[in-house]
Amino acid sequence: MTTPVIGVLALQGDVREHLVALAAADAVARPVRRPEELAEVDGLVLPGGESTTISKLAVLFGVLDPLRARVRAGMPVYGTCAGLILLADKILDPRSGQETVGGIDMIVRRNAFGRQNESFEAAIAVRGVDGDPVDGVFIRAPWVESVGASVEVLAEYDGHVVAVRQGNALATSFHPELTGDHRVHALFVDMVRANRAAESL
Repeated sequence: MTTPVIGVLALQGDVREHLVALAAADAVARPVRRPEELAEVDGLVLPGGESTTISKLAVLFGVLDPLRARVRAGMPVYGTCAGLILLADKILDPRSGQETVGGIDMIVRRNAFGRQNESFEAAIAVRGVDGDPVDGVFIRAPWVESVGASVEVLAEYDGHVVAVRQGNALATSFHPELTGDHRVHALFVDMVRANRAAESL
């Protein structure tokens, strides 16, 4: 099977780190800014950053509606931190004009773990990731307030849900791309491979 091509939405945030992590997890990784670039990838990462800014830039670059359509059609997608917010069907405290891609039946709270100066790291046991817990980096991180029946909770921290999966959509409150541990990205690459195999049947 050919190596999956996975994009990173390159409008704002820690794009380079995700590109490195995906390449280390045996994917062809490339930045995506425009609809024609989105059409060429098998899956997409929505990086951390500022969720309101990313959503507004996605509209400006004409990529938000095509991205929603591909997620609804089953394209694998992985969101970290701000990316988790973008994948939520509902935000508790949205900024004015803030839109989401949607795709995961969850309600999220922005900046739930505190401000920038309250950032921290914690060991997070993630279902589906073998071995030791993942070192989770939380930077102005959201948490998941509630999930629908079709959402699988993959990890919790301090009583709050911080990693979820629904079908081909994966999301974490934390930033695994900042740690050098690429196991969560490898989990996503496996999801993309499985989706490609299913589509080729």
